[in-house]
Order: sequence, then C-alpha cells, then structure tokens
Amino acid sequence: MVLMRRELGDVLREHRQARGLTLRGLSALAAVSPGYLSEIERGTKEASSELLASVCAALGVPLSDVLATLSVRVAEVEALTSPVLVPMPAPLAPVSASAA
Repeated sequence: MVLMRRELGDVLREHRQARGLTLRGLSALAAVSPGYLSEIERGTKEASSELLASVCAALGVPLSDVLATLSVRVAEVEALTSPVLVPMPAPLAPVSASAA
C-alpha cells in the first residue's frame, strides 16, 4: 500500500535539497517549525493544504508541480505493488425453458 504522505515528503525533501536549503532555512521561509517540517518530510505527519501551499511558495515551485510529481510516484508504486488483474469472462446468457 502506498502512503501518500511518505511520497509527498520525499518530493518536498528533493525540492528543498535541490535548492540547497536546510530544514531550518525552509521552515523560516514557510513559517512552519523545523520539527513539523521534518515530520512532513519523513511522512509521519499529514500536511494541510495551507501548509503545503506555504512550503511550495517558499520553495518557489508551483503546488501543481508537486502534486503532479506525487501523482506519478503513487501510480508507479501502485503498478509495482498491485496484483495483476485478470478480466472476468462475460456471464453466460440464461437458457430459456423452451430452448432446453
């Protein structure tokens, strides 16, 4: 099972590190505590939409980009962990009494 909060944390951490920001630096820009931001990055806490928007603005990345990346990652994990689904055969048509 995929945990979106863990995948989201990974995406945010990658954006932060790509910009050379520390947790403290990003937390100051986004007005969130470093501890809470760390929990979000580790996937142990859920990010509210307001907090996510604030972090994205501080990173200079559109929220839509983060969500698009998250969507792709969730789809990839699902593809790796989902069982192969075999289509069910179509049901047989009922046999009428006159045909028997």
